[in-house]
Amino acid sequence: MTQTATPPAAQPGQAKRPTIRFRGRSFLALLLSPEAPLDIWFEELTSLIDRSPGFFGARAVILDVSGLDIDRQGLIDLLAQLGERRIQVMGIEGAKETWLGPGFPPLVRGGKQVNEVDVPVPAAKADDGSATQPAPAQNASGQGNSEQGTGTQDASAQQSQPAPISIPAETTRPSLIIEQPVRSGQSVTFPQGDVTIIGSVASGSEVIAGGSIHIYGALRGRALAGCAGHASARIFCNKLEAELVAIDGLYKTAEALDDNYRGQAVQIWLEGDAIKIAPIN
Repeated sequence: MTQTATPPAAQPGQAKRPTIRFRGRSFLALLLSPEAPLDIWFEELTSLIDRSPGFFGARAVILDVSGLDIDRQGLIDLLAQLGERRIQVMGIEGAKETWLGPGFPPLVRGGKQVNEVDVPVPAAKADDGSATQPAPAQNASGQGNSEQGTGTQDASAQQSQPAPISIPAETTRPSLIIEQPVRSGQSVTFPQGDVTIIGSVASGSEVIAGGSIHIYGALRGRALAGCAGHASARIFCNKLEAELVAIDGLYKTAEALDDNYRGQAVQIWLEGDAIKIAPIN
């Protein structure tokens, strides 16, 4: 029988001793993955910060250096340059343990890559048995008998027909509905699924969703959809005046948005590595 140690009872007049508890909890963090050459990468990063000063703010950032060929001193320089841009790194991925020590962010492991997000996949339908049957054998002269010839024709006719296309059902994700505008300085984060805002998103505010974002009003702040690795996520808004839009980590700032779509009702989606925008008629 398992026995559990019982803490000594508090004596009369003594304050009750607090209990130390450890709980597991997951949080949303940005993964920053520098790419070589670093001088050009930092130029792009500085440009992003200049266009959207509050993008990083007090946000938790994980630095992934697995794609860089650097040593310990290179990591120190990298952290210093990020610190100059007011980016606070709370963890490092892809570094050697011997590089880290007092004053360094801790080494983190176990983070899932985008393509490792667990999404239930519907079972594939069984193929038609007739389509998988082998063609009848031919005789030595290369010609089959009348029954075999008919079977071959039937098989050819079946194979010539276009195969049915199975469209997998989309995974049902939870959604968050906010029935009021998002004011400047506010941040809405919902990595579990879609976010719907019944109102406008003010300049200086942001909406982050694991799925799609629907804004029944003007989008003047930042909208980041598909943060949980859903490249099929989209952004919909009644009026596009955004500071920044992003889908699955790829972004466009206000300066990069086509003027033809400003002030219009649009949908925004990801096509390959390019963000596409189209009006909603």
